[in-house]
Amino acid sequence: MHPDEQILQTPSDDVQHTPWWSPRDLTPGYFALVMASGIVSMGLYLQGYLVASTVLVAIMAVAYAVLIVLNLWRLIAHRSAMVADFSDIRRSFGFFTFVAGTGVLGSRLALSGWWGTATVLLSIAAVSWLILGYAVPVVAVLGKVKRPLIKGANGSWFVWTVGAQSVAVLAATLEPIIDDANHVLAITAVFAWSLGTVLYIAVAMLVSLRMMSFPLDPRDFNPPYWISMGAVAITVLAAARIVEMSAAPMVDATRGLVAGVAVLMWCFATWLIPALIGVGIWRHIVHRVPLVYESSLWSIVFPLGMYSVAGIYLGRVNALPIVEAIGAGWLWVAVTAWTLTFLAMLRAILRRIIHRQGKRSTLDSC
Repeated sequence: MHPDEQILQTPSDDVQHTPWWSPRDLTPGYFALVMASGIVSMGLYLQGYLVASTVLVAIMAVAYAVLIVLNLWRLIAHRSAMVADFSDIRRSFGFFTFVAGTGVLGSRLALSGWWGTATVLLSIAAVSWLILGYAVPVVAVLGKVKRPLIKGANGSWFVWTVGAQSVAVLAATLEPIIDDANHVLAITAVFAWSLGTVLYIAVAMLVSLRMMSFPLDPRDFNPPYWISMGAVAITVLAAARIVEMSAAPMVDATRGLVAGVAVLMWCFATWLIPALIGVGIWRHIVHRVPLVYESSLWSIVFPLGMYSVAGIYLGRVNALPIVEAIGAGWLWVAVTAWTLTFLAMLRAILRRIIHRQGKRSTLDSC
């Protein structure tokens, strides 16, 4: 039942004291808002649009704080709903957006010199990724009796990779800044990047197997499938940052490999974009699935912004001007997508408030 339908069936006293939103209905992947705002802000910063970048930093920081409060509220007041999400393999990988959002926030703050805060965020991202990296798959596999589990594989599973690569990006960003821990940060960056790359291959195989083994419903091809491209793009960005790092045993042993894989991955990310656009046309135009605001739309904005930033970094590090130019031009696609999605979110919030107030008025008059 839809939450709004539930509201219609509650007593008037409950309606009057229940907010227009409820943490119970919060989706695990809403930290994609932080991811999308942070990466677009980073792109604007790299291109010299400091005012616009700062505005997005403020929005990102507020969204991050609000979402943490709401998730803690949900854990305390609506624990069963959160447990249900964690146990559902179609939704549980969305919890990795907290890891990725934390890493992206830290990377953006590091660009502005907030190195202490970025270091704390790196610790939070790394620890939470390790915990979730074991807990989510274990619950998904060992906690389910019904088979086949592969039927639940979807685009949100790629956030597992994004979380690992966000740790790699932030560790590589801080490596030249924190002299006392540069070797530890170098190991962390290479380790997280390597693991994230392997996980991408594993997830891609599972999602592809699901697509080939079960009927394809257009409604199933939701926005999180764009994360398949965003995960590749952040792998490129992490690789570019690792190549920039100073000499260290772990870095020296992998620098050539990482640099080559970065170029390969950028080409693959570029190839994925038309394919994903085609899926969107098939979904919304051919099969007429309505395009309305949902929180998962931020899972499209993040990959668009990440592709831009990855291209800019890769072009600068490897002296590939055409790649940098493509990344710089694509930034405006990401900015446009962020603006439209943000306005759609505000519109959806406003409409829900008005709808809620109308129900209260109707019940009060009865």
